[in-house]
Amino acid sequence: MTASDRPPAPPPVPATAPVRGVVFDLDGVLVESEHLWEESWDDYTRRHGHAWTAADTAAVQGMSAPEWARHIAGLLGDPGSADKVRDECVGYMIGALERGDIRLLDGAYELVATVAARVPIGLASSAARRLIDAVLPAFELESHFTATVSSEEVPRGKPAPDVYAEAARRLGVGPGEGVAVEDSGNGIRAAHAAGLTVIAVPNPVYPPAPDALALAAQVVVGGGDALARILALIEHGIRQDGGAAREETPS
Repeated sequence: MTASDRPPAPPPVPATAPVRGVVFDLDGVLVESEHLWEESWDDYTRRHGHAWTAADTAAVQGMSAPEWARHIAGLLGDPGSADKVRDECVGYMIGALERGDIRLLDGAYELVATVAARVPIGLASSAARRLIDAVLPAFELESHFTATVSSEEVPRGKPAPDVYAEAARRLGVGPGEGVAVEDSGNGIRAAHAAGLTVIAVPNPVYPPAPDALALAAQVVVGGGDALARILALIEHGIRQDGGAAREETPS
C-alpha cells in the first residue's frame, strides 16, 4: 500500500483540562433580585428629583456598589453623597430580603449543592458584601461555597475581570481550569476575560447583548440545564484548543 492509498489519519483529540472549580454569579443566576436593584435605584433617585430610566439601569449594570453609588451621586449633582446612596440602596435590598421579595430561582439550590459536592465553588457578585452575607444563609447556601467575592472588594466591577479573577484565585483555579455561570452581558464579559469557560443563562428581562453572548461556550435555559452542562464538563474536562462548540438550548 502506498502512502496515497492509506486512509487519512483521524484528527487529533483536543487536549482537555479537569474542572478545578466553578464560580457563580448571584443576582439572576441563583436568586431573582435584579429588578429589585432597579427598584432601589429608582426609589432613591426619585426621592432626590431624578426620574430613573431603563438607560440609567443599563449604565450601572455590573458595576460594583461603590461604582454605581458614585455614578448615581454624580447623576444627582451631589458627588459627596455616594456613601449615602450605597447605604440606602443596599438597605432597600436587605429590606426586600426580609420581606421575602428576593426568592431563590428554580433549581438553584440543587445546582449549588450538586456542583459543590464535586468541585470547589465560588461566588463572584456585583452585590455588596452586606447583601451577600445576608442572602446566602437565608437560603442555606453559605456552607457550600469555598470562596465568595463582592466586586466592592476588588479594584473594578464587571465587565472588568477582577471579581472573577479573585474568586478563581481563592479557589486555586488557573486559566482554562474553571467554569463560570452568568446571566448578564457584563458578567459574561468579566468571566471570559478572567479565563473561565462561561455557561450563560440569559436573563430574559435584561438580556445580554449579542457580542457578550458570543463569548459564552454554552447558552442554556435555567438552572437544570446549567447543571447538566457543568456535570458534563466535570466528567469530560474543558477543551484547551479554544474550539469548544458553542451550544444553545432551545427555549
